[in-house]
Amino acid sequence: MSAEVEEMLKRFQTYKNIAGIIIVDNDGIPIKTTLENTQTVHYAALMQSLVVKARQVVLDLDATNEFTLLRMRTLTHEVILAPSDDFYCIVIQKPSD
Repeated sequence: MSAEVEEMLKRFQTYKNIAGIIIVDNDGIPIKTTLENTQTVHYAALMQSLVVKARQVVLDLDATNEFTLLRMRTLTHEVILAPSDDFYCIVIQKPSD
């Protein structure tokens, strides 16, 4: 799993305007991060419940489908959630208008 995590970090770091990347296991515990600890814990805790709810919404809408990506935009950041089998990735990006 660590090779897959490292590859994901390298891939996302090449994109423009990336403010931070957090890799979180399915229990909500951060594995790797490019942010400081307090931000990492804050994002991981909030996104854990969002991942669970997003998976449930997708299953409720279509039981043959699965949750693959969620992209949210706020005034200050864009947050991308990309789940995998063993972990999920949180990418925080500064939106470019």
